[in-house]
Amino acid sequence: MKYLKTVQLIVLIIGIVIVYHLIFNPDIGIHLLWNILIPIAPALLVVATGLWRNICPIASISLFPRHMGFSKKIKLSTLQVDKLNLIGIIILFLIVPLRHALFNTDGFATALLLISLSCTAFVLSLFFDWKSAWCSGLCPIYPVEKLYGINNKISFPNAHCDKCYNCVSPCPDSTSNISRDTSKNIYKKLSSLFLIGGLPGFIYGWFQIPDYYQIPNISQLIVIYKVPMLWSLLTMVVFLVLKKFIQEKTLIAIFAASAVSCYYWFRIPALFGFGIFSEDGMLIDLTHVLPVWSIQIAVYLTSVFFFWWIVFSKQKKVSWMIRPVYGRYEKNIYSNK
Repeated sequence: MKYLKTVQLIVLIIGIVIVYHLIFNPDIGIHLLWNILIPIAPALLVVATGLWRNICPIASISLFPRHMGFSKKIKLSTLQVDKLNLIGIIILFLIVPLRHALFNTDGFATALLLISLSCTAFVLSLFFDWKSAWCSGLCPIYPVEKLYGINNKISFPNAHCDKCYNCVSPCPDSTSNISRDTSKNIYKKLSSLFLIGGLPGFIYGWFQIPDYYQIPNISQLIVIYKVPMLWSLLTMVVFLVLKKFIQEKTLIAIFAASAVSCYYWFRIPALFGFGIFSEDGMLIDLTHVLPVWSIQIAVYLTSVFFFWWIVFSKQKKVSWMIRPVYGRYEKNIYSNK
């Protein structure tokens, strides 16, 4: 547990350093965030979702009021959390295309985005209990965690929760295969369709758009959203059709593996100068060092690994984290049932 607390602090400091550079040294900050940290994140969510849930810097900021004892600890119902999940997915689909128009090239704007998300997480924690409102609610990355972490094999201690107060049910940290929650309300159904069905197409469409180094005009801004949304709609339709023929568990795994494989199919070449759009998303130019076939082998192997891990390897039914002992409030005058 102590090592996780140490890693939490280190990652939080790294996050602060990245925000500093985004403001004062934007070229460095953009490379640190978009070309180093973010490319690692999807793979980490696949193989060690619980580790990321423990060390995410915005999660640490979000839970600060609760750890310090000045949260009002309002309880959210399952329906309220489902509504927040759907809003989080909508936020994700609104923010990510704006990377092409703004965040990939403007360090200050990206810093404001990170600060805004952190402040939102902090304010929510002032009122709502533990992880219910942000980490398991409004966070736009949480739905991706649920999808990519479908076949978890490593369970970590819970470095944030010393006791379990049932802040959200079912607890995503302590429930295996959480992406297959079978709630039937409309918010849960829409969330599943948009993310599970739509994410592979969304990712593919996103990589078909170049970054704009000047403020895009209206027609360019429309394209930034139209292309990933149309591809997302296409894979949603495919998902709905295949649901009639393929077992739900297997289908979710296939779409999860497809989404993360598609990401690295385009991201790995771009990092080393082999991307579709010259310098977009490039960390270092290795086009004069590495042959093209070496990059092709890398993306093939990456896809094979993700399909093996998520789809074909045995489901161990291991939760992301080990559930701590249950706690009980003496009295919670703010309970909202």
